[in-house]
Amino acid sequence: MTRRRTDNRQHVRQAGPRAAPRFRVQSFSQRKQSARRRVANLALSRRRRLFAAGESAAGLHGANRLGGNSLSDLLVFGRRAGIGAAEYARSVGDSSPADDAQVEAYVKEALAPFDNTGGENPYLIQQDLQQMMQDYAGIARNESDLTLALDELVKLNDRAAKVSVIGNRQFNPGWHIAIEIRSLLAVSEATVRGALLRQESRGGHMRTDFIETDEARWGKVNIVVRKKDGAMQVVEEPLPEMPADLREIVEGDIL
Repeated sequence: MTRRRTDNRQHVRQAGPRAAPRFRVQSFSQRKQSARRRVANLALSRRRRLFAAGESAAGLHGANRLGGNSLSDLLVFGRRAGIGAAEYARSVGDSSPADDAQVEAYVKEALAPFDNTGGENPYLIQQDLQQMMQDYAGIARNESDLTLALDELVKLNDRAAKVSVIGNRQFNPGWHIAIEIRSLLAVSEATVRGALLRQESRGGHMRTDFIETDEARWGKVNIVVRKKDGAMQVVEEPLPEMPADLREIVEGDIL
């Protein structure tokens, strides 16, 4: 039996020279400028003039935060954030000078540990925080442990307010830890509060009291942590609809 061979070139000729191109043709410089605008929009956070990448921006891999994924995320989107920030800085120039009073307040806050004589050792607070989070907010979590973690964070915040360092400002790792501990405590609280609210297991978040993944309840929302009226607020926000072409890649057989 002889099969008839289809000549694809025939269909090309039938389309004719006036067929509309699928994509708009751009010069190299136009493509470069368009890419930079997309990059800037991608890495620009909701806070004015703040560009973010990596885990601070939630990342590319969702709940799968294990292994080397975070490193590749940081390398790719860190570069994009840097390009976007540079483009933004060039576009606005030096139109908004720093607020001297705000700068002085931050300097005073940063230097406070030198004045707190006889206070807490920053290394001990960091060590206790690390151990507490490992014990109560590790990969396997439950409501009881996470509630205990919140109680312990209150105590650690009180201790951090009295932290003290010795020496001077030149290469003083203890002072660096004293400054960083505030951010470590804030991130830890956000982690615990988000884990308490998400009553399911997903990726690196495993609730032993909610062992199943609840796609219908939690697959359509993000848990967002904000500071409001001086306190941490945790809310649910609906996920934006995934574009059709991206959904085809994620759910189809393309990869």
